[in-house]
Amino acid sequence: MRAEVVSMTGENLDMDAIKKAGDILKSGGLVAFPTETVYGLGGNALDPRASMKIYAAKGRPSDNPLIVHIAELDKLAQITTEIPKGAKILAEKYWPGPLTMILPKADIVPKETTGGLESVAVRFPSDRIAQELIRAAGGFVAAPSANTSGRPSPTMAEHVEEDLGDAIDMIIDGGQVGIGLESTIVDFTEEVPVVLRPGYISLEMLQETLGDVRMDRGLLITDSSIHPKAPGMKYRHYAPKAELSIVEGTEEEVINCINRLTEEAVAKGLKAGVIATDETKDRYSNADILSIGSREEEETIAHHLYEVLRDFDDDRVDVIYSEAFYTPKMGQAIMNRLLKAAGHKIINAQEEMK
Repeated sequence: MRAEVVSMTGENLDMDAIKKAGDILKSGGLVAFPTETVYGLGGNALDPRASMKIYAAKGRPSDNPLIVHIAELDKLAQITTEIPKGAKILAEKYWPGPLTMILPKADIVPKETTGGLESVAVRFPSDRIAQELIRAAGGFVAAPSANTSGRPSPTMAEHVEEDLGDAIDMIIDGGQVGIGLESTIVDFTEEVPVVLRPGYISLEMLQETLGDVRMDRGLLITDSSIHPKAPGMKYRHYAPKAELSIVEGTEEEVINCINRLTEEAVAKGLKAGVIATDETKDRYSNADILSIGSREEEETIAHHLYEVLRDFDDDRVDVIYSEAFYTPKMGQAIMNRLLKAAGHKIINAQEEMK
C-alpha cells in the first residue's frame, strides 16, 4: 500500500495529522518526517518489532544503530543509565539541534534499536513538526534517514516517496530541510568524548564548549569487521547510482583536470556530470554541470549536496566528477559524506594531468 502523504509547515501545524501519525507509531507503524538535518524514518524506539521494520524498509543491516529522538530534555534520563557532565553541557548549549550523543543505555531501550550495543544514540531535534510528532508518539522515536540504505539522504519529501513510498505508512511533507546533512555524533562512553560523525556542529565548536574532544581517527576508514558505535557509519552511504570521483588540487588544476576527464568520458560514449560551485560552474564543458552552492557560503554546499547527487540520478549520468570542499566550518562534514558517496575515490589533479 502506498504511503499517505500529508503536508504542513512548522508555522502551520496540522495537529489532526500529527495525532494520526503518532497513533501509527504507537501501533508499530512507520512514519517519515522532516527534521532540521534530513528527513527521518520514524518508528517506536521502545518497540523491538518497529525497529526491525525500520531496518527492513531501508534494507539496512540490523547491527547499524538507530538514533532515538526525544522532544523533552527530561526524557533523556529514562533511556540512559548515566549522563556525564560533558553531555549535560552540550545538551544545554546545542539542544534542541543537530547534535546526537551516545550514552550508556537503560534496559527500557531494546537492543534491536541500538544495533546490539549497550549504548544508545539520542537527539533532541529543533524542527517543530518533529517535536510534535515525537510527543504524539509517546516521547521516543527511533529514526535513521528516510532513504533506502546506501542512497543519498532525503532533504525533501519527494526523495522519501521515491525510495520508501511503498514500504511505510505515512510521509509528513514539511518542505525542504534547513541544514541538509545529518547531525554531529559525539560518543560519551569513552573517557574523552569522541566525534564519530562530523556535522553542522564542528569539532572546533565542541572543543570550545567542552575543552577535550577528539575526532575518531577511523572516521574515513571503511572496515566491515569494525562494529559501528555511530548510527549509519559502518556501510557505504550517500551514494549516487553513477560512479563518483573527487578531484583535488588548486582551482585551476581541478577545472582543467575535470574538463579533460569529462571529454574522455564523452569520447567513450558516457554521460558525465560535474559537481561545481557558483564560482566555477561556467568554466566546465562536455557534461551536465550542477552548482552545489557557493564557497563564500559553505552552508549552501551542505544544504544542496544530497539534492545534487539525486539530481544526477534523475539525469542518468554514468560518471560524476566533483570538486573537493575543504571549507573552514563544515568542510569536515561535507567531505565525510562526499568521500563515502565516492567510495573514497580521489583523483589528484596534478598527478592526473602529468
